[in-house]
Amino acid sequence: MQTQVSIAQDIYMISVNDRRTALFENLWPIPHGVSYNSYVILDEHCALLDTIEFGSDGSYLDRVEAILEGRPLEYLIVNHMEPDHSGEIGSVLKRYPNIKVIGNALTKKMLDAYFGDLTANFQEVRHGDTLSLGTHTLQFFLTPWVHWPETMVTYEQSTKVLFSADAFGTFGTTDGAATDADTDLSVYVEDMRRYYSNIVGKYGNMVQKALAKLSGLEITTLCPLHGPVWRRQAGEVIALYDKWSKGEADDAVMIVYASMYNNTAHMADYIASCLKRRGVADVRVYDVSKTHMSYLISEMWRCRYVMLGSCAYNGDMFPVMEQLCSAMTHYGLKNRDLAIFGSCSFGGGGVRALKKFAETVGWNIVGEPTEVTGRATRENLEKFLPLANAMADHVLKVAPKQEPLACKTCCRKG
Repeated sequence: MQTQVSIAQDIYMISVNDRRTALFENLWPIPHGVSYNSYVILDEHCALLDTIEFGSDGSYLDRVEAILEGRPLEYLIVNHMEPDHSGEIGSVLKRYPNIKVIGNALTKKMLDAYFGDLTANFQEVRHGDTLSLGTHTLQFFLTPWVHWPETMVTYEQSTKVLFSADAFGTFGTTDGAATDADTDLSVYVEDMRRYYSNIVGKYGNMVQKALAKLSGLEITTLCPLHGPVWRRQAGEVIALYDKWSKGEADDAVMIVYASMYNNTAHMADYIASCLKRRGVADVRVYDVSKTHMSYLISEMWRCRYVMLGSCAYNGDMFPVMEQLCSAMTHYGLKNRDLAIFGSCSFGGGGVRALKKFAETVGWNIVGEPTEVTGRATRENLEKFLPLANAMADHVLKVAPKQEPLACKTCCRKG
């Protein structure tokens, strides 16, 4: 059991570190674990803001009562109904049968579906409504589809603390540092981007609308439902969400390839070498079969320039590459520049399928999609030099050279 953490005047955090769950939402690997956060406000009328995943901490209600020190718990604020945050609501209702549950109209429908008719306990709030606890005043802002339709955030006016639900959260346990007074954003930024891109990323336009609604607030502290509380670096975290939800990215190139017998892998490495020789600083190469899709999705949010290469497989692209492309079509990420390459043994199909993906997703095509037949011989590798130079020109924002830089020294001899 972790000790209670003071966030602001009479505001406390209850955080549970989950290092046992292998897949978040039974889908996304969390090698660094994840935390579930809940908050308590002590006042004339005490309030609990969200709960945690059911069973993640058997002492959860004891921890709530330890903070209350005998005071009655009068309100439960439900910012988000996803079970990793609403899981203990049933336990709270049993322990405090007279508690008022605060949420919006959609929250009520979901609460009833999970816990039965709560009409006697429920108090509906609308966008902009306030609730006085005494010294503290809560104001509610509806932020639908960040990332569920009922999601809202709660702003405490006197301390300027924003209880932000899943927004501004991250994968990764807190490891003794519940706030950024004892840790740094740099420790979490990779996990935060992977969390954002995979969990929230599809709803970038709704994130922008939510940020616009909150833009007039002075926010000193972000209290998300996953990860540390952000006070010292709250502005930087908000800026990252603004950047990612706009689809803005770094001047970086990611090369993702699908290869059965290493020929396409050699082509990816050749292209990467050419880019480096041209002066492209940030180049990453990934095997789509060995890197979990969640990491590749996160990298696509980071990198402005994407190069996809696939061998042919049953007249199409390699199945795992097809899964990645399907996911990116689903997420609807915009403002990316794409180059396409691949290899085949007879009829082809990988590059042809990737070109169809490019049309569907609407990304800008850089260079001429290039496919070769057979092994990664020196002669075949050199066929990818124009594509590599086209991408380098694009990244470096220079006009194409009359005589593109040759790269024979890094070619693999056949």
